[in-house]
Amino acid sequence: MAKPKHILLIRLSAMGDVAMTVPVLRALVLQYPEAKVTVVSRPFFQPFFEGIPNVNFFGVDLKERHKGFLGLFRLFFDLRKLNCDAVADLHNVLRSKVVRTLFALSGKKVAATDKGRAEKKALTRLTKKVFAPVKSMVERHVEVFEKLGFQLNLNSPTFPEKAVLSEEILKITGKKEENWIGIAPFAQYESKVYPLDLMQEVIDDLAENKKHKIFLFGGGTTEINKLNQLQNRHDNVIVVAGKVAFKEEIQLISNLDVMLSMDSGNAHIAAMLGVKVITLWGATHPFAGFKPFNQPDDFCLTSDRSNYPLLPTSVYGNKQVKGYDEVMRTILPEKVIKKLEKELN
Repeated sequence: MAKPKHILLIRLSAMGDVAMTVPVLRALVLQYPEAKVTVVSRPFFQPFFEGIPNVNFFGVDLKERHKGFLGLFRLFFDLRKLNCDAVADLHNVLRSKVVRTLFALSGKKVAATDKGRAEKKALTRLTKKVFAPVKSMVERHVEVFEKLGFQLNLNSPTFPEKAVLSEEILKITGKKEENWIGIAPFAQYESKVYPLDLMQEVIDDLAENKKHKIFLFGGGTTEINKLNQLQNRHDNVIVVAGKVAFKEEIQLISNLDVMLSMDSGNAHIAAMLGVKVITLWGATHPFAGFKPFNQPDDFCLTSDRSNYPLLPTSVYGNKQVKGYDEVMRTILPEKVIKKLEKELN
């Protein structure tokens, strides 16, 4: 059976999940240069896909044109004009199911990511826990393309060249003469955020070494205020949040020597660019399949399960378990600093 020539890839959100589709897409277009892909996602995420050959982008308007049930029909008709042969639904939520079903009814080949909900539930439940790694989301996405006829090999992934920094961003960063360390200290849920007093210790210690320049990432007024406190008057610590466009943040991340992040979107952005990523894990765990792409296991610093045996208590960090508020305090600042210094040398 002939392989599809034009694939619609649907992944609408969240930031980290959209970023995790990028390595799969890079492998696809490299290993099957005749394939063409249109990524269907939120316009904000378009910079992730710029520069990937044979990849176009379709921005979904979920606030107006494509809002609600009728909007999904409009989305289907808009996408149908692109003449795709197949649909890869890497989101597999109600919204994307409706669209892919309409394509299936119109005779197109469709495949969707199996999210492995049962295995994840077994990993995170509080009784009869099965503490074992489940398949990564990247592997699950690869399986979708296998169903469409594309055998992908991600053993030797390719990454883009470091971005050339714009004048706009160079005004903030200065010329690269030191180790550039990115730190993204926030996540969507509090249970995934390293205590700020401990993060302050990490930043203060790293900043003492003038061979390091540290960039703090985040978004929104509340986070920016906290980042300004974490900066703590160090001249080699720079708050990037709120100063440049998202596209330029991505350019900066591609030039980092290492990124320190929570289990959050910034970890996956850095990983898709081939940057070393040290991640800190609280209520969640890399076993749930969201470890940043192509990063060694020892880059994931997890909270202590001997003190907190119910970990992980959540796949996404959105569940609170009594007595588990402080699990990340078991990841000592000295351990984080030592790991960062090791990977910089």
